[in-house]
Amino acid sequence: KRIKISAYHPNDRDKIRRAYLQRGPCQPTLHNFPQRNIGNSLRRFCPSWFNEFGNWLEYSIEKDAAFCLCCYLFRHDFGKQSGGDTFVIEGFTNWNKKERLSSHVGGPNSPHNIAWRKCQDLMNQNQHIEVAISKQFEQVRDLYRRCLTTSIDCIHFLLKQGLAFRGDDESNNSVDQGNFLELLKFLAEHNESINHIVLENAPENHQLIAPKIQKDIVNVVALETTNAIITNLGDELFAIIVDEARDISNKEQMAIALHYVNKKGSIVDISRIRGQGYDGASNMQGEFCGLKSLILKENSSAFYVHCFAHQLQLTLVAIAKNHIQVASLFNLASTLLNVVGGFCTRHDMLREKQINYVREALGKGEIPSGQGLNQETSLKRVVDTRWGSHYATLINLILMYSSIIDVLEIIKEDESNADQKAEANGLLHLLEDFDFAFTLHLMKNVLGISNELSQALQRKDQDIINAMNSVNFTKLRLQTMRDNGWESLLQEVNPFCNKHFINISNMEDIFFASEGRSRRGGKTQAITTKHHYRVELFYTVVDMQLQELKDRFTETNTQLLLCMDCLNPTSLFSSFDKARLIEFAKFYPYEFSAINLVMLDNQLETYIIDMRSNVEFSSLKGIKNLSEKLVETERYIVYPLVYLVLKLAMILPVATITVERVFSAMKIVKNRLLTYIEKDVFNKIDNELIIQRFQNIKSRREQL
Repeated sequence: KRIKISAYHPNDRDKIRRAYLQRGPCQPTLHNFPQRNIGNSLRRFCPSWFNEFGNWLEYSIEKDAAFCLCCYLFRHDFGKQSGGDTFVIEGFTNWNKKERLSSHVGGPNSPHNIAWRKCQDLMNQNQHIEVAISKQFEQVRDLYRRCLTTSIDCIHFLLKQGLAFRGDDESNNSVDQGNFLELLKFLAEHNESINHIVLENAPENHQLIAPKIQKDIVNVVALETTNAIITNLGDELFAIIVDEARDISNKEQMAIALHYVNKKGSIVDISRIRGQGYDGASNMQGEFCGLKSLILKENSSAFYVHCFAHQLQLTLVAIAKNHIQVASLFNLASTLLNVVGGFCTRHDMLREKQINYVREALGKGEIPSGQGLNQETSLKRVVDTRWGSHYATLINLILMYSSIIDVLEIIKEDESNADQKAEANGLLHLLEDFDFAFTLHLMKNVLGISNELSQALQRKDQDIINAMNSVNFTKLRLQTMRDNGWESLLQEVNPFCNKHFINISNMEDIFFASEGRSRRGGKTQAITTKHHYRVELFYTVVDMQLQELKDRFTETNTQLLLCMDCLNPTSLFSSFDKARLIEFAKFYPYEFSAINLVMLDNQLETYIIDMRSNVEFSSLKGIKNLSEKLVETERYIVYPLVYLVLKLAMILPVATITVERVFSAMKIVKNRLLTYIEKDVFNKIDNELIIQRFQNIKSRREQL
């Protein structure tokens, strides 16, 4: 797929070549290389060839063909020295003729070896003309290293704190040079050994403070942090949790969090995924073409478990988008907040009106008094990704309804701006309508039911059984509301309307839309007002909630999560259930063959006796502690299949409240996100690794 090097601009070619050489040849050692008939025999690419020809041999999974990296980078495009297209464009596929690999390398002056020497010369910066011009002494190199190390240390500190680097003006006389330069100046002022090697005292005025240098160092530490994570991950099973957000530059970005257990070292491909979790957007978890489905097509064991804490909020967003009356309610709430709470004077006016309303209600005995009651309230902004904001907004609308109406009346009468007067008048008409009162109380009740579950699922220590029970209880309450909640809803709405002088619709009348005419001008069958509110609104909204819960918490992931709880070591493994754990293993046929399932059955028998009789395992809390103790006592070697079940359970992305906060941080930082979130990994990276990669990403005037 890659284009010829000659197609790039001449000024960019060495940069691109260097990037390829830093990454090394593409060698997917874990790939299941396909076989095909060659000379009446089944043949395939042999991964051991990577060991023999490792510095240049590449393999393309897409084309099932081998290529030469150095010839791609430096081979001539024409003439006898071109060496043919086999190892550059077409790809080598004659798996029965391994000798062709050796003949491609050829003698000392073969096109391949000439290209290989050019690769070595490119990466050997001591041979560059820029270096030859600037002859260095050992003392100069030492000063340069110390200067570079100081810049790296400053950036290291800022990255760990998640702080910005740049200021509005980085010139010498600026008072806002940014955190990086300010920190560097602070170090220089308080450390004499640093002072004489940085800024204007840097060797040959090579200060290493330019924005481009800062960016290079940040890119380098992000790459080294990524490499450390990949090395840690090794060939282990893992889950991915993906979200999308706009960053500070308002560009769409995708963040991927890896969730894995052990730390050994090697590249990981898609066949190792055993879990998925997303925010529920259609392009992520869509049934037919979302990322979830694309991964499941490649790997059926990559089970999709939706982010628990995000679950119900997305249900509300889906309702707001798909039911016009509910969408209108929340749009009205947003507009109302801008009109009534958007100005300090109006906000203070609303606050004063509400205080007076509470005092009058207390005097009349309409609301109870006591410690903690009647706290000051205010309108809350509806935010799709902020848990509970919709529910809190509706509650406050009900509590502050009288005060809101009073403020709108004042704006309508006293505001000098004609547009704002008209806006306030329009809002009054909408708020003083039965349609608003009914939808407001309906959604308050619906969200009240799901809000308890939403709060429970945000707990970091959420117990799986309790979580799934909460889901079932919420479904049951919604179903009960659908079956028996119509009359009780009207018993809430009608008194509210009477109290605030809102005309109550006659449920037996023919329903007319708000614009004053029947549907489609009377072309469709007329319906009663009761049918509209009960069937088209009440039943529809509740059914949407129920269906969304059923879609999110499917039978498969519910069973997976319930089986997980059987591993819980709490109370001497009281939740242990061998049959359920074997059912759990059956979800992963790549790991558990029929023979392995029989062996797992036997291992579980011995394992549970061992666990319950050993004092070291008697006070464990959660499967994380169990996993650590099994490794510490080396019982993971004794019970390898049980430990595999445990790892598969641990990587299912269940309680993802922490990950949600990671995704939120993405709106602020790009490369800095990785180093900020992965502080533990970043802190262990040696400065020497950063220095060497920094030196190699492009030609530097100063060499080490």
